[in-house]
Amino acid sequence: MAERYDPRITPARPDLAARHLKGKVAAARFVEGELREVLDAQAPVRAAPSPDAPLLTEALSGERVSVYEQSEEGWCWGQLAGDGYVGWLPANALGRPGPAPTHKVSALRTLVFPGLSIKLPPVDALSFGCALAVARTEGDFAATRGGFVPARHLALIDADEPDFAAVAERFLGVPYLWGGKTSLGLDCSGLVQLALTAAGIRCPRDSDMQEALGIPVATTGDLSDLRRGNLVFWKGHVAIARDGKTLVHANAFHMAVAIEPAADAIARLRAMGSEVTSVKRIER
Repeated sequence: MAERYDPRITPARPDLAARHLKGKVAAARFVEGELREVLDAQAPVRAAPSPDAPLLTEALSGERVSVYEQSEEGWCWGQLAGDGYVGWLPANALGRPGPAPTHKVSALRTLVFPGLSIKLPPVDALSFGCALAVARTEGDFAATRGGFVPARHLALIDADEPDFAAVAERFLGVPYLWGGKTSLGLDCSGLVQLALTAAGIRCPRDSDMQEALGIPVATTGDLSDLRRGNLVFWKGHVAIARDGKTLVHANAFHMAVAIEPAADAIARLRAMGSEVTSVKRIER
């Protein structure tokens, strides 16, 4: 029997696939990927080459993408280097890779200025987790390819946050957006991925993939032994425990990132026919 591959993270279609998959998947032709970099603050990754297609996830500024096809309509089909997600991105959001990123945005959101003054009109806004190469620092600013960013809004690319639950809490009130993973909007698994990645923990994109992480925690039905940093999973949903009684999660009920009593979340989802499927302890 042929090995099965998850289409979300496998750059393969019946008509086209990545060359490294030759002999593993069936496709009409195989091509080498062309490495590109996300130049926009964030780029949508869609299910089809259309602005109306469902949003699968978002690629953040500075992320690398292996592009296997570019359509005449200005869409690129490729795979994100960070979590391996595959989809269609606008070609005009991508460009030639620059120097390797040295820093990442550690503020919830920061502005990019065209010069060394906060009085100048910003040219862009970068969200938490965007990566950039800092050429030099001048006073309170870091000079990058796109302009000047407040240096205090950046951290070294390999700096790890000590508490990923605290990272998630900083997004409190950010709107819920299916497929989103920026401070403008994000979904449950996007919040978890951003938080864990900031803490130096590799994390896949979707909640069913994330459920494979960590160590199972023995819990009762009411999660009475919940601990901070535990991940609580339902089918299609994930939340982060803040303590023994509350969760932080992006959810479509509040349409935002919210802090909620665990008992309330469990009762509401149970009424919708969904039970907790697992609780995981995440270790570095």
